[in-house]
Amino acid sequence: MAEHTILKQASAANSSIIKIMLERGAAAIGLLLLAPLLLIVAAMVRLDSPGPILFRQERRGMGGETFPIYKFRTMSAAASRETFRQAVAGDARVTRLGRFLRATSIDELPQLLNVLKGDMALIGPRPHPLALDEVFCNSVPNYLDRYLVRPGITGLAQVSGHRGPTPDVAAMSARVALDLGYIENWSLKADLIVLFRTIKLLFLVRDGT
Repeated sequence: MAEHTILKQASAANSSIIKIMLERGAAAIGLLLLAPLLLIVAAMVRLDSPGPILFRQERRGMGGETFPIYKFRTMSAAASRETFRQAVAGDARVTRLGRFLRATSIDELPQLLNVLKGDMALIGPRPHPLALDEVFCNSVPNYLDRYLVRPGITGLAQVSGHRGPTPDVAAMSARVALDLGYIENWSLKADLIVLFRTIKLLFLVRDGT
């Protein structure tokens, strides 16, 4: 991968007024249209298990700056306070409602707020928990180049089958290769393709780990 190319494309993505306006506008409209669903889910999270409705966790964004990411809480309150550990199939920490929210990606909807704030984009490399960054940043080549652009709610890796746990270097390397390929080949057309593929995948219920 030519370093000049990825830097040039990252700069183009970050400075694209069209991308920024479209994504923030879509986030604002999405929050308005989805407000009834968000309120229902919030009430269900509160009733399903004790604890906060939203889960906040520090993630790394563009330029390596950290920010709090928002999700509907899908684990028990005690588990949410534990030292980070990737969820696995049948994970006992995940609540009954949490399995459904994870399987349908509804738990990610509060990240529309992150897009409005400018911490995230709709489309871009998914931001990993800081603990994962520490594990893989020295073992996966060019890992930190993922943060040349704003992280996304969805990305090329997620619509290409690399969603969920990354238990080893091979799994993370495959995801990072797609993230960097997205940046290197960024265009508004590429973003639209990822968006449409994401919408298509939303109709497929996955294992809610």
